[in-house]
Amino acid sequence: MELTLLTVPGCPGAVMFQERLAAALADRPGAVLHHREVADEPEAVQAGMHGSPTLLIDGVDPLAGPQARPSLSCRLYRDPAERTSAAPSVQALRRALAEAGGDLAKPGA
Repeated sequence: MELTLLTVPGCPGAVMFQERLAAALADRPGAVLHHREVADEPEAVQAGMHGSPTLLIDGVDPLAGPQARPSLSCRLYRDPAERTSAAPSVQALRRALAEAGGDLAKPGA
């Protein structure tokens, strides 16, 4: 399972996202997270970025809705109570990782 965090330079939500993702990955010590800064709209489209920050799991954004379009914009996430935040909750990240399956502790998984 490959994890990539896509952000734009100076993304205000990047630190919060990284902290929450670290908490979601706490029980997966072998997880490797790649960070990629996206500079322009064509690169955002090519990378599958749906706003900054975006987490890709094996190249797919599990937190994007079916109508989401690639974007270089800042991204807001909604919780079940419809509150917005610059990052998904730890629980939402854990769900996304579990649904993606695989064992992050094994190289090449």
